[in-house]
Order: sequence, then C-alpha cells, then structure tokens
Amino acid sequence: MIAFHVDKEKCIGCGLCAADCPMGIIAMEEGLPVIPAADEARCIHCLHCFAICDPGAIAIDGHTATAQDAQHENLPSPEQMESLVRGRRAIRNYLKENLEPGLIDRMLAVAWHAPTGRNERRLLFTVVDDRQVLDRIREEALHGLSALVEQRKLPHGMEIFADIVEAWQVQKIDILFRGAPHLLVVSAPRNGISPLPDAVIALTTFELFARSLGVGTVWNGLAKIAIDDLVPSLRALIGIPEDHLIGYAMCFGRPAVRYARHAPRHPQAINRVKIAG
Repeated sequence: MIAFHVDKEKCIGCGLCAADCPMGIIAMEEGLPVIPAADEARCIHCLHCFAICDPGAIAIDGHTATAQDAQHENLPSPEQMESLVRGRRAIRNYLKENLEPGLIDRMLAVAWHAPTGRNERRLLFTVVDDRQVLDRIREEALHGLSALVEQRKLPHGMEIFADIVEAWQVQKIDILFRGAPHLLVVSAPRNGISPLPDAVIALTTFELFARSLGVGTVWNGLAKIAIDDLVPSLRALIGIPEDHLIGYAMCFGRPAVRYARHAPRHPQAINRVKIAG
C-alpha cells in the first residue's frame, strides 16, 4: 500500500502530478490527485509527483516537502557543467591519506540519486573507505594473480596481469589499484531490469560529483576483471553477493596531481537522422 497523502489546503488542483506520473496511475477527482487502490501496485516510487508539486501539497512514502528540497536556485550554470565534464581526468596518482568519512558518505548519497531502470534502486555500493583495508585487498589480489602467473593459468588476452604482478614484486608499483586509498564497486542483482547500465550510470554520477569536491577517480577495469574473473576469493572478501552482476569498479581519493587545462578530443562522430518524404 502506498502512503500517498494530499494537503487539501496547499493543493491548487493544477494536475501536474497526474500528467507527469510515468505510470499514469494518478487521477484527479474533485480537483484533487488520488491513486486508486487498484493501481497502487503499479507505483514505482519515483516521487515525480512529489518533486513536481510546487506548493508542496503531496506527501508520499513518508516524504514531506520542505524548503530544503527546492533546487531551482542551486543549479550550476551551463558553463560550470561544461567545465566539470570537459575537465574530468582519470587520476592515477593519489595522496596516501583517507578521505573524511562524511565526504565519502556524501558522495555515495548523491550517487544514489542516479536513475535506474524502472526506478528499481537495487544497486549495492561496496566501498573501501580505509586505505589499510585496500592494502589487504591488494595483497589478496596480487597473491591470486601471482599464482595464476606461476601456474601459467592466465587466460588468453590477460597477459597484462603478469606485468602487473612483476611491477609490484620488483618495484612496488601498484598498477592494479593505482595507489588509491579507496575503492568503489557497484553491483546489482542479475535478475534486475538493467543491472549493468544502472551501475555504470551511478558510477558516472559519483565521478562527476567527486570531481566537484576535489576528489579524483579512475575507472578501474583491471580491478573489475581481477575481482570478477581472475581471483574469485576477492568477491567474498569484499562482500559482493553471488547473485550480483558487477557493473564496474572505481578507485578514488585525493589527487596528488593537478591538471592545468582541458585536453582536446577528436571531433565527435554524429549520425544525424534525416528521413525523406
């Protein structure tokens, strides 16, 4: 059952909530929005109705509008967003220090607002928030990779992991986790509607917000492969459920480098659709 309530004193009967409902389950009766009991099960709890109601008349799922919810005055300018996106760089050099726990929690909370298929919201954020814990994970990962190298069991096409092992054993260079203090792995149940896109979208949201806070990130396909394919013990070690699909892994922390300018890209490929007649 949905906890859907309308403050009759605040509601102006505009019908925007009904018109914007993705599932089309809100009806207007006597000038007020209602969700018929027969349609309640179809609600995906997206809170579009809550967000679009300017007077704040709608309360749903225990959420009541407050002044802090207003977003119109806090949006970044187009120029700021352009600079944020164009200036994003993969960070592979980090300071050897933990981020503040509150800062990590804030980034995860914002990433949780990323869209998911049918608003399923079944993502699991597996985060390493202590560099000493990541040291333990690195040890387990490189031990497993070393065994594969020694036994010549690395799958074809994965020869780079032999180089990773050698770099660590000979020079103590951490190619696998790039010396970052933190790791984020986003996963979701395999039986979900869109587990892989949902995870990647959440990580993209995390990355951009992290950059706005001065936190560096790197999309880490090597760590993802090590956890998901090469060293099975890593999944259990960091607590990713067996029925989950790993979307991707991302290392993050305070950058030890600063980039002075945006890097140019090749012109984008664009297919403009034109249909004659």
